[in-house]
Amino acid sequence: MADFTNETIDTKALPRYEHVKLTALQSKYWSVIVITLAAVFAVAFTALIILLFLVDEVVEQKPLLFGGLGVLFFLILLLSRVSFRKKAYAFRQHDVIYRKGIIATNTMVIPYNRVQHVALHEGILSRWFGLAKVEIFTAGGVSSDIEIPGILKEEAEDIKQLLMGKIQKQL
Repeated sequence: MADFTNETIDTKALPRYEHVKLTALQSKYWSVIVITLAAVFAVAFTALIILLFLVDEVVEQKPLLFGGLGVLFFLILLLSRVSFRKKAYAFRQHDVIYRKGIIATNTMVIPYNRVQHVALHEGILSRWFGLAKVEIFTAGGVSSDIEIPGILKEEAEDIKQLLMGKIQKQL
């Protein structure tokens, strides 16, 4: 029987994911975000106008309601911009890295040997801008572990092929 060893690992000598050059999302994806937010708030403004016609008591609060909805729109737009600028990804020899977050930054590193399934999605607006979203699933999860939006469709298809090739090598 072989002797059991359990050596200490020098964590300072491990490769650092922080030093990896990450790829930002396509700038066209910002347009998709803005159009989506504008559509949602257009529906909200329309609903507010209909509400004002149906309920007389709310009429004196009209400037406050419209102003509040406008402030909310610009606050969400600002936070969406910060979030968009923080999102980035990288594919390395053995893993995929994805960073996101607004206040706290979340960086996920998933080794290819954990990837079970890959999906490519195109929304209506994303398709119009030639963009797609790659979803990466690992074992044991119902939803995707990483969703990387705002990638050029051709590049997203290449990423999917890369990951599918890594999955096939495991089988």
